[in-house]
Amino acid sequence: MPHVTSSVIVLRVIEHGDYDKIITCFTHKTGKISLIAKGAKKSLKRFSGVLELFSVLNLVWSFGRGRGLPVIQEASLVHAFEQIRTNITKTAYASYWSELVYAWMEQGQKQVSVYKLLEYALDQLNSGGLAEHPLHISFQLRFMALTGFKPGLDYCHICRKPLERFERPAVAFDVRRGGVLCDQCAPQGARPLDLSMGTVKLLGWVLNAPLRKLNRVRFSGQAIQESLQMLEAFVPYYLGKETKSLKFLKQLDATLPH
Repeated sequence: MPHVTSSVIVLRVIEHGDYDKIITCFTHKTGKISLIAKGAKKSLKRFSGVLELFSVLNLVWSFGRGRGLPVIQEASLVHAFEQIRTNITKTAYASYWSELVYAWMEQGQKQVSVYKLLEYALDQLNSGGLAEHPLHISFQLRFMALTGFKPGLDYCHICRKPLERFERPAVAFDVRRGGVLCDQCAPQGARPLDLSMGTVKLLGWVLNAPLRKLNRVRFSGQAIQESLQMLEAFVPYYLGKETKSLKFLKQLDATLPH
């Protein structure tokens, strides 16, 4: 049986039968894949403390001749990210990001940039290197861009007027069109989402900055509120649903002091 070795991030763990677990991972080599860990529920030596959500692992798996899932042969822990799993807020953020990757990416679709983004976000969340709201905003923006749904923030999506020529300090964002509209093109009366010009420019910087420089970003309270409002409409619209983890995250966020 051929063997495959890759670094992976654990997205989902499901118990299977009396002894096994099914692990869905996002791999550096081959994208999303579901694997079976034989005897994982009873083996204290082979997989103990390794097959945990959000962990980065080095895995070795093999493909059989039948239609069954590939079988995990070896698993070693690279990054455990314990601070995430011991904090309900951090767990909620990591769960939402993992669910986005799980729901959006197809089996076997290699996307190294998505892998690096998720690993970066989990590392920053675990270490506190970037505050949670800016990190949450940055992950969603970058993920949408990498999957082909980059929000248009540089010009009006109807008349193509450049952002620097917009007259009003409040910029309309049209979720259906996926970008900003100038004041002349924005519908009157029931307007789309409004973002301040400062927020639009900040989001544009987040989309285009090198990943390693994202920890330099500074969001005002207004920019956080506007960005989250936009993303909570934009992401579910293109995904086609609001995920369970996003609903929980919004409920949790509403109970926290700001």
